[in-house]
Amino acid sequence: MAAGVNSTGFYGQDLSAPTLLLLPGLDGSGTLFSDFVSELPPTLAVVVAKYPTEQILSYLELVPFVSEIVPSGIPFVLVAESFSTPLAVKFAATRPQNLVGMVMCAGFVTNPAGNWTPLVRALTRRAMLRITPPSWILQHFVMGNNPTPSLEARFRKAIGTADTGVMAARLRAVLECDEKEDLGRTKTPLLYIQAERDRLVPRECGREIQLIRPDTLLVSIPDAPHLVLQREPRKCAEAIVRFIQEIDCQRFSI
Repeated sequence: MAAGVNSTGFYGQDLSAPTLLLLPGLDGSGTLFSDFVSELPPTLAVVVAKYPTEQILSYLELVPFVSEIVPSGIPFVLVAESFSTPLAVKFAATRPQNLVGMVMCAGFVTNPAGNWTPLVRALTRRAMLRITPPSWILQHFVMGNNPTPSLEARFRKAIGTADTGVMAARLRAVLECDEKEDLGRTKTPLLYIQAERDRLVPRECGREIQLIRPDTLLVSIPDAPHLVLQREPRKCAEAIVRFIQEIDCQRFSI
Protein backbone atom coordinates (compact mmCIF):
# COMPACT_ATOMS: atom_id res chain seq x y z
CA MET A 1 0.00 0.00 0.00
CA ALA A 2 1.33 3.48 -0.81
CA ALA A 3 2.72 5.27 2.24
CA GLY A 4 1.65 8.75 3.20
CA VAL A 5 -0.90 9.63 0.53
CA ASN A 6 -1.41 13.37 0.97
CA SER A 7 -3.91 13.98 -1.81
CA THR A 8 -5.47 12.27 -4.75
CA GLY A 9 -6.67 13.44 -8.13
CA PHE A 10 -5.23 14.66 -11.41
CA TYR A 11 -4.95 17.85 -13.42
CA GLY A 12 -8.53 18.45 -14.48
CA GLN A 13 -9.91 15.16 -15.72
CA ASP A 14 -6.76 14.07 -17.55
CA LEU A 15 -6.14 10.59 -16.15
CA SER A 16 -2.78 10.45 -17.92
CA ALA A 17 -1.23 13.16 -15.74
CA PRO A 18 1.54 11.74 -13.55
CA THR A 19 1.46 11.30 -9.79
CA LEU A 20 4.33 12.75 -7.74
CA LEU A 21 6.18 10.26 -5.52
CA LEU A 22 8.12 12.25 -2.92
CA LEU A 23 11.24 10.71 -1.37
CA PRO A 24 12.36 12.52 1.82
CA GLY A 25 15.68 13.80 3.09
CA LEU A 26 17.87 12.35 5.82
CA ASP A 27 15.10 12.32 8.43
CA GLY A 28 13.09 9.93 6.25
CA SER A 29 9.82 11.07 7.84
CA GLY A 30 8.28 12.86 4.87
CA THR A 31 6.74 15.43 7.22
CA LEU A 32 8.86 18.30 5.93
CA PHE A 33 7.13 18.24 2.54
CA SER A 34 3.94 19.86 3.86
CA ASP A 35 4.65 23.45 2.72
CA PHE A 36 5.80 22.28 -0.70
CA VAL A 37 2.74 20.06 -1.19
CA SER A 38 0.46 22.96 -0.22
CA GLU A 39 1.88 24.96 -3.16
CA LEU A 40 1.09 22.26 -5.72
CA PRO A 41 -2.14 22.30 -7.73
CA PRO A 42 -4.80 20.78 -5.43
CA THR A 43 -5.80 18.28 -8.09
CA LEU A 44 -2.31 16.83 -8.43
CA ALA A 45 -1.89 13.40 -6.87
CA VAL A 46 0.94 13.17 -4.35
CA VAL A 47 2.38 10.15 -2.55
CA VAL A 48 4.87 10.76 0.27
CA ALA A 49 7.30 8.02 1.25
CA LYS A 50 8.16 7.41 4.89
CA TYR A 51 11.20 5.25 5.62
CA PRO A 52 11.38 2.78 8.53
CA THR A 53 12.52 4.55 11.70
CA GLU A 54 14.21 1.63 13.47
CA GLN A 55 15.50 -0.50 10.61
CA ILE A 56 18.86 0.19 9.00
CA LEU A 57 18.48 -0.04 5.23
CA SER A 58 21.13 0.71 2.61
CA TYR A 59 20.26 2.50 -0.62
CA LEU A 60 20.14 -0.89 -2.33
CA GLU A 61 17.79 -2.23 0.34
CA LEU A 62 15.53 0.81 0.02
CA VAL A 63 14.95 0.18 -3.71
CA PRO A 64 12.36 -2.59 -3.07
CA PHE A 65 10.72 -0.33 -0.49
CA VAL A 66 10.25 2.38 -3.13
CA SER A 67 8.99 -0.22 -5.60
CA GLU A 68 6.24 -1.20 -3.17
CA ILE A 69 4.84 2.32 -2.86
CA VAL A 70 4.94 3.23 -6.55
CA PRO A 71 1.46 4.15 -7.81
CA SER A 72 0.07 1.13 -9.62
CA GLY A 73 -0.66 1.30 -13.34
CA ILE A 74 -0.31 5.08 -13.74
CA PRO A 75 2.56 7.37 -14.79
CA PHE A 76 4.56 8.91 -11.95
CA VAL A 77 7.40 11.36 -11.36
CA LEU A 78 10.01 10.83 -8.65
CA VAL A 79 10.80 13.91 -6.57
CA ALA A 80 13.80 13.13 -4.38
CA GLU A 81 15.26 15.38 -1.70
CA SER A 82 18.97 15.37 -0.76
CA PHE A 83 19.61 12.00 0.97
CA SER A 84 17.11 10.26 -1.32
CA THR A 85 18.60 11.43 -4.62
CA PRO A 86 21.07 8.51 -4.93
CA LEU A 87 18.16 6.19 -4.10
CA ALA A 88 16.01 7.78 -6.82
CA VAL A 89 18.82 7.29 -9.35
CA LYS A 90 19.36 3.67 -8.32
CA PHE A 91 15.62 3.02 -8.58
CA ALA A 92 15.28 4.82 -11.93
CA ALA A 93 18.16 2.75 -13.33
CA THR A 94 15.97 -0.35 -12.97
CA ARG A 95 13.71 1.21 -15.65
CA PRO A 96 10.48 0.96 -13.62
CA GLN A 97 7.31 0.85 -15.66
CA ASN A 98 5.39 4.16 -15.84
CA LEU A 99 8.26 6.32 -14.53
CA VAL A 100 8.05 9.41 -16.74
CA GLY A 101 10.33 11.88 -14.94
CA MET A 102 12.73 12.43 -12.07
CA VAL A 103 13.44 15.53 -9.98
CA MET A 104 16.57 15.82 -7.83
CA CYS A 105 16.42 18.57 -5.20
CA ALA A 106 19.79 19.57 -3.66
CA GLY A 107 20.95 16.21 -4.95
CA PHE A 108 24.14 14.25 -5.57
CA VAL A 109 25.37 10.93 -6.95
CA THR A 110 28.71 10.82 -5.09
CA ASN A 111 29.83 11.98 -1.64
CA PRO A 112 28.85 15.67 -1.44
CA ALA A 113 30.76 16.42 1.76
CA GLY A 114 34.15 17.08 0.16
CA ASN A 115 36.47 18.68 2.72
CA TRP A 116 33.76 18.23 5.36
CA THR A 117 33.93 14.43 5.09
CA PRO A 118 35.96 13.89 8.33
CA LEU A 119 33.48 16.00 10.29
CA VAL A 120 30.47 14.22 8.81
CA ARG A 121 32.11 10.86 9.48
CA ALA A 122 32.49 11.86 13.13
CA LEU A 123 28.74 12.51 13.21
CA THR A 124 28.07 8.91 12.21
CA ARG A 125 28.68 7.93 15.82
CA ARG A 126 25.42 7.45 17.68
CA ALA A 127 26.68 9.44 20.67
CA MET A 128 27.29 12.49 18.47
CA LEU A 129 23.80 12.31 17.02
CA ARG A 130 22.30 12.44 20.50
CA ILE A 131 23.69 15.96 20.96
CA THR A 132 21.12 18.66 20.21
CA PRO A 133 22.60 20.96 17.53
CA PRO A 134 22.39 24.70 18.28
CA SER A 135 20.20 26.84 16.09
CA TRP A 136 23.12 28.66 14.46
CA ILE A 137 24.53 25.40 13.10
CA LEU A 138 21.18 24.37 11.66
CA GLN A 139 20.72 27.78 10.09
CA HIS A 140 24.24 27.94 8.64
CA PHE A 141 24.28 24.47 7.09
CA VAL A 142 20.66 23.46 6.58
CA MET A 143 17.86 25.99 6.98
CA GLY A 144 19.46 29.28 5.97
CA ASN A 145 19.16 32.62 7.72
CA ASN A 146 16.05 33.57 9.67
CA PRO A 147 13.98 30.42 9.30
CA THR A 148 10.54 30.53 10.83
CA PRO A 149 10.30 29.09 14.35
CA SER A 150 7.81 26.61 12.92
CA LEU A 151 10.29 25.28 10.36
CA GLU A 152 13.04 24.84 12.94
CA ALA A 153 10.65 23.07 15.31
CA ARG A 154 9.40 20.77 12.54
CA PHE A 155 12.94 20.03 11.39
CA ARG A 156 14.09 19.13 14.91
CA LYS A 157 11.06 16.91 15.35
CA ALA A 158 11.64 15.23 11.97
CA ILE A 159 15.30 14.38 12.61
CA GLY A 160 14.29 12.98 15.98
CA THR A 161 11.84 10.47 14.52
CA ALA A 162 14.47 7.93 13.47
CA ASP A 163 16.73 5.91 15.76
CA THR A 164 20.21 7.43 16.06
CA GLY A 165 21.71 4.22 14.68
CA VAL A 166 19.52 4.55 11.59
CA MET A 167 20.52 8.20 11.14
CA ALA A 168 24.19 7.29 11.49
CA ALA A 169 23.82 4.58 8.86
CA ARG A 170 22.15 7.04 6.48
CA LEU A 171 25.03 9.48 6.91
CA ARG A 172 27.51 6.70 6.13
CA ALA A 173 25.48 5.81 3.04
CA VAL A 174 25.78 9.40 1.83
CA LEU A 175 29.56 9.40 2.31
CA GLU A 176 29.95 6.09 0.50
CA CYS A 177 27.48 6.55 -2.35
CA ASP A 178 28.53 6.36 -5.99
CA GLU A 179 25.64 6.26 -8.44
CA LYS A 180 27.41 7.66 -11.50
CA GLU A 181 26.98 4.44 -13.50
CA ASP A 182 23.34 4.10 -12.51
CA LEU A 183 22.68 7.71 -13.49
CA GLY A 184 24.23 6.99 -16.88
CA ARG A 185 21.75 4.16 -17.36
CA THR A 186 18.73 6.36 -16.73
CA LYS A 187 16.78 7.72 -19.68
CA THR A 188 13.81 9.43 -18.05
CA PRO A 189 13.63 13.26 -18.26
CA LEU A 190 15.59 14.80 -15.38
CA LEU A 191 15.16 18.08 -13.52
CA TYR A 192 17.81 19.24 -11.04
CA ILE A 193 16.76 21.91 -8.53
CA GLN A 194 19.82 23.67 -7.16
CA ALA A 195 19.84 25.78 -4.00
CA GLU A 196 22.24 28.65 -4.69
CA ARG A 197 23.24 29.01 -1.02
CA ASP A 198 23.47 25.32 -0.21
CA ARG A 199 26.33 24.78 2.25
CA LEU A 200 25.91 21.00 2.35
CA VAL A 201 25.65 20.06 -1.32
CA PRO A 202 27.97 22.19 -3.48
CA ARG A 203 27.37 23.26 -7.07
CA GLU A 204 29.89 20.67 -8.22
CA CYS A 205 27.33 17.97 -7.45
CA GLY A 206 24.93 19.46 -9.97
CA ARG A 207 27.72 19.84 -12.52
CA GLU A 208 28.69 16.19 -12.06
CA ILE A 209 25.12 15.16 -12.79
CA GLN A 210 25.01 17.37 -15.90
CA LEU A 211 28.25 15.85 -17.18
CA ILE A 212 26.71 12.39 -16.97
CA ARG A 213 23.28 13.50 -18.20
CA PRO A 214 23.83 16.56 -20.45
CA ASP A 215 20.08 16.69 -21.07
CA THR A 216 19.46 17.54 -17.40
CA LEU A 217 17.24 20.58 -16.93
CA LEU A 218 18.79 22.79 -14.23
CA VAL A 219 16.71 25.23 -12.20
CA SER A 220 18.66 27.36 -9.73
CA ILE A 221 16.77 28.92 -6.81
CA PRO A 222 18.39 32.20 -5.71
CA ASP A 223 19.33 32.63 -2.01
CA ALA A 224 17.95 29.19 -1.15
CA PRO A 225 19.65 27.06 1.53
CA HIS A 226 19.91 23.28 1.57
CA LEU A 227 16.25 22.90 2.60
CA VAL A 228 15.18 24.40 -0.70
CA LEU A 229 11.74 22.72 -0.81
CA GLN A 230 11.00 24.06 2.66
CA ARG A 231 12.34 27.61 2.27
CA GLU A 232 11.17 28.17 -1.32
CA PRO A 233 8.20 25.82 -1.71
CA ARG A 234 6.36 27.97 -4.25
CA LYS A 235 9.33 28.42 -6.59
CA CYS A 236 10.09 24.70 -6.41
CA ALA A 237 6.47 23.77 -7.04
CA GLU A 238 6.30 26.07 -10.05
CA ALA A 239 9.49 24.59 -11.50
CA ILE A 240 8.23 21.04 -11.04
CA VAL A 241 4.80 21.79 -12.52
CA ARG A 242 6.49 23.32 -15.59
CA PHE A 243 8.65 20.21 -15.86
CA ILE A 244 5.59 17.96 -15.71
CA GLN A 245 3.88 20.03 -18.39
CA GLU A 246 6.94 19.65 -20.64
CA ILE A 247 6.94 15.90 -20.03
CA ASP A 248 3.28 15.73 -21.00
CA CYS A 249 3.97 17.67 -24.21
CA GLN A 250 6.75 15.24 -25.10
CA ARG A 251 4.66 12.17 -24.28
CA PHE A 252 1.71 13.22 -26.37
CA SER A 253 3.45 14.99 -29.25
CA ILE A 254 3.01 13.41 -32.65
